[in-house]
Amino acid sequence: MPFGAVLVQVGALGRFQLLQTVLLVLPLLLMASHNLLQNFTAAVPPPPLPTGPYQRTEGCADGWEYDHSTYVATIVTEWDLVCSYRQLRQMAQSIYMAGVLVGALVLGGLSDRFGRKAMLMWSYLQLAVMGTCTAFAPNYATYCVLRFAGGMALSGFGLSIALVEWIPTSHRAVTVAITGFAYTLGQILLAGVAFAVPHWRHLQLTVSLPFFGFLLYSWWLAESARWLVLSGRAEAAVRVLQRVARINGRKEEGEKITVEVWSHMKEELAGLKASYSISDLVRTPVIRRIFCCLSIVWFSTSFSYYGLAMDLQNFGVSIYLIQVIFGAVDFPAKVVVTISLSYIGRRLSLAVALFVAGLAIIANIFVPTDLQTLRTALAVLGKGCLSASFNCVFLYTTELYPTPIRQTGLGFGSTMARVGGIVAPLVKMLDESYPLLPPAVYGVFPVVAAAVAAFLPETLNMPLPDTIQEVESSLTGQLSWQKPQYQQLLMGRL
Repeated sequence: MPFGAVLVQVGALGRFQLLQTVLLVLPLLLMASHNLLQNFTAAVPPPPLPTGPYQRTEGCADGWEYDHSTYVATIVTEWDLVCSYRQLRQMAQSIYMAGVLVGALVLGGLSDRFGRKAMLMWSYLQLAVMGTCTAFAPNYATYCVLRFAGGMALSGFGLSIALVEWIPTSHRAVTVAITGFAYTLGQILLAGVAFAVPHWRHLQLTVSLPFFGFLLYSWWLAESARWLVLSGRAEAAVRVLQRVARINGRKEEGEKITVEVWSHMKEELAGLKASYSISDLVRTPVIRRIFCCLSIVWFSTSFSYYGLAMDLQNFGVSIYLIQVIFGAVDFPAKVVVTISLSYIGRRLSLAVALFVAGLAIIANIFVPTDLQTLRTALAVLGKGCLSASFNCVFLYTTELYPTPIRQTGLGFGSTMARVGGIVAPLVKMLDESYPLLPPAVYGVFPVVAAAVAAFLPETLNMPLPDTIQEVESSLTGQLSWQKPQYQQLLMGRL
């Protein structure tokens, strides 16, 4: 019996899916707070003289006097990250993103071995502890180490892919959109919290302590039944499915599910007992093509996104207002892309969002600096399209990779995104010498990624693939994921 049929039997969209979605979405509200936290905790007070952004070195000759009227205390004011040390501010953000990268590499693979739920719970614990300790960091070096560890934990949030596996195919795009809206709301929430809590240590503590609460309730979350079956734990999968049936008010249907019911699926997935690794992402031609294309898309989206999102002080208006605007634009962008994903398809939606984002960023190069409103509007348009791209590529990745390497593939995609997040602040450092270079680079990459996305296969209304052979066969025109007879043909080829 295919997993989709079993899911319908226990309730494909019932009370359990609603609760699971809510509990997984709540932590995402604070995910943005940690990713974008340094917009506020590392804000640079204006120099002692009314100088422009490229004249700040004038204030370094006689020492930097901090204006505490807007920023009560930041890591910049506490550890004097100005003048010859000003690049340490950008470096701290790159170190944090390096932690997110390492976490993506480690946690994605571990979740395929130990399960989605266990690694998700560990991520909550690690972020709660490391984030709290960061608020008490005695110096810059300790701060960077703790932020690195917190960044590692944040990568574990991608393990909420287990949520997608419990949602029927027709509702996957909407479910992923909900997680995206939660992140967007978190950006707006960050502006309000940062305004109310102007001291960087108190702000760091405020966005970290709630994760102890998330850890406490995460025991209720259900492990992925697909992963349990693939791990040879059919009995545990049956128990999880019967529990889901009870929560959805379908206890009798759940009791009909026994280990024997999974026999057909076990045969179907007989080839999945071997150990899978990152090498499986490049071993076969179709998966390799998907892997290469998605890597470029993940990198480009994140690179340009953080290039814009971490540069709020250069817009010439209140940093809190810009944070709200940058967050608010994601709502219409993600509504449009959610509709597009469901009716037009994943591939075209992703390509258009990336292309428009790149054009908006490049167009800003030719807008005079005195037209600040237009420049801000173009930046907001670009950021909104990049946010929509994140929604697209996250859903797309989960649908393109088969179950045994889905987390590994998503983990590597996240890795490429974090590489982009690491490089983005470093490229920004070049604007003092080459002011046109950063926006040009931030704009070109999404345009290139849009062209690359055209080489990905469409997955609209397609069930999640369970084997590498399924993907290879279906996407080379030999078989279709929807054909009920694909198993017999596949087993004959093996």
